[in-house]
Amino acid sequence: MAAAPAAGGVARGRGVTSFQRKAAAGSRLAAVAGTRPSVRHGQLLLSSGLPSLDCVLGGGVAVGTLLLIEEDKYGLYSNLLYKYFLAEGVVCGHDLFVASAKEHPDNILKELPAPLLDDTHRNELGEEATAVKSEDFQDSMKIAWRYQNLPKMEASPTTSTKFGHYYDVSKTMSPELFQSIKCHSFYLPEELSLQAKMKTCNMNSAYTRLLESIHRIIYQEGFDGSDPQKKQKNILRIGIQSLGSMLWGDDICSSDTPEDVHSLTKFLYVLRGLLRKSLSACIITVPAHLIQNKAIMERVTNLSDTVVGLESFIGSERETNPLYKDYHGLVHVHQIPRLNSLICDVSDTKDLAFRLKRKLFTIEVFLMRRRHVTYAKKVRSLQQLIRAAISTILRHPSVRKPHLEIQRLRDVSDLTRTRGVGPPPPNSRPC
Repeated sequence: MAAAPAAGGVARGRGVTSFQRKAAAGSRLAAVAGTRPSVRHGQLLLSSGLPSLDCVLGGGVAVGTLLLIEEDKYGLYSNLLYKYFLAEGVVCGHDLFVASAKEHPDNILKELPAPLLDDTHRNELGEEATAVKSEDFQDSMKIAWRYQNLPKMEASPTTSTKFGHYYDVSKTMSPELFQSIKCHSFYLPEELSLQAKMKTCNMNSAYTRLLESIHRIIYQEGFDGSDPQKKQKNILRIGIQSLGSMLWGDDICSSDTPEDVHSLTKFLYVLRGLLRKSLSACIITVPAHLIQNKAIMERVTNLSDTVVGLESFIGSERETNPLYKDYHGLVHVHQIPRLNSLICDVSDTKDLAFRLKRKLFTIEVFLMRRRHVTYAKKVRSLQQLIRAAISTILRHPSVRKPHLEIQRLRDVSDLTRTRGVGPPPPNSRPC
């Protein structure tokens, strides 16, 4: 009788011990605020600030990776994704490193969208998202078969969002939210005025100074993990705006044969090395439509982990095309990283588009074929109405019949020929 409790105690002790070990392993991954481990490959993920984009990227942006955004023609929507990424870092308590050569980082932080953290604002924004969905629900019975089993993307706020937040683009973030985080800035005109220009390893001075600043912050603030007992772990979010433009001293956007062909690619190569061995993630916007040498853009894509391109309808024929009336542009996912596996998390949805409402910016499935079918049916029904109206008019007794009018003109022509008036008939021969 005494052996049974002992055996039971041993079995129960082993079960508790193994359970505690699993919990401890999971807690190490989820110990950092604003992150969660990936279900597929176990890599630590953080939100891009846009839940619909996280869904496309396989759950979020992996820590230690580089997210490259190919700017749209006017840089409106890519700049919005850039601010979403930084705003998510502020809400989660992550440290920020904001680098720009065009706009001062302090001004960028002042223009971050306001988060929706309470139920009042969630319901207000949720009503707008519901109104957007109701337009597509009206034609739900007409949807093509290829769209019936598509995954649903999270485009509206829910009541229990633990990973990723929603933002109101019509309002700016409150200054009180910046008090609990550290914001590091890099403004190129100020950095170049401090010291003389320098060029190292065929890399221009702007890229060299930027790498030095990132390297210094990663190691001085402990994001490299060299001293794990120093403080609680945190994430460094790095945002670089319009990299590769003329403002950075690079001429790849203005010439087919630039002087510093490998300057940008070397910068990305060193940056990825810094990201891989630190608790950090980086977002970079690049004016890809201005880079004339496509070989350079291919190397930039290969040196990035995730590449997303935005194609705006502003100034194009699609802006006035009724097939695209509900959207403001297309989203192209060019590359998704392969993390701890031989395959990448490729989204099941290929046709993606984005739209910007008064407060809500979302990425959705672009149902072009369904809209094309609906538009074609409207055209056919309109043609049938026109034919019915014409037939009704012709059957009316007060309307002159076109075929009778043509016959009358032929009779008059024959009468003039018999009287010698008018041209001879076509079969007559001259005397």
